[in-house]
Amino acid sequence: MAANSNLKEFTKGIIKENPTLVLLLGTCPTLAISSSALDSLGMGIAAALVLICSNTVIAALKKFIPDSVRIPAFITIIASFVSVVQMLVKAYVPSLDKSLGIFLPLIVVNCIILGRAEMFASKNRVLPSILDGAGMGLGFMLAITSMGIIREILGSGTVFGLSVTEKFMEPIGIFAVTAGGFFVYGLLIAIVNKIAKRPNQQPGCASCPVASLCHNSDRKGDIDK
Repeated sequence: MAANSNLKEFTKGIIKENPTLVLLLGTCPTLAISSSALDSLGMGIAAALVLICSNTVIAALKKFIPDSVRIPAFITIIASFVSVVQMLVKAYVPSLDKSLGIFLPLIVVNCIILGRAEMFASKNRVLPSILDGAGMGLGFMLAITSMGIIREILGSGTVFGLSVTEKFMEPIGIFAVTAGGFFVYGLLIAIVNKIAKRPNQQPGCASCPVASLCHNSDRKGDIDK
């Protein structure tokens, strides 16, 4: 029974509750970074590492963090891991650090990571929180890397820097810019939602993964929807 529960916590973030393609979180870095498959993979791995580590620490320390300062405490924990990841990328993959630019340190305010800290890690034990972070991180990594592969092939004729379409297709430049990113993003959202077969949901705070961070969630009428 416990094994099934742990498996469910891990797999939910891949398709059913994919943070990028189902919950529509982390849209900014997804659109900004995904013109390159390598950059997308790098961002996905960095965010996943931070998510797993922050979930682990927050779940372990939740009883010692006063409710009145939980959000600043969560951000401090997340920022610490982001700093570690950023230093590692700068030291070992400087080209990736240059490509990701400001979006690497901005993982600190990524709503996927803060949302999982508030909605899951702060309310659950360590092991489920690790699995939740791993599953959500993998879901984000797969989503952004898929976008990067599609956009790089169509927009530049390459994938991970290797030419793949030069003999039979000219690059379609629009896919290398933001407009093409929106098109691919919408297409992937449609595909994943079709696979997940999610029922129509009523709007309101109850369906929002970060409802507790918003003052509107105090409205009982919204929560009861």
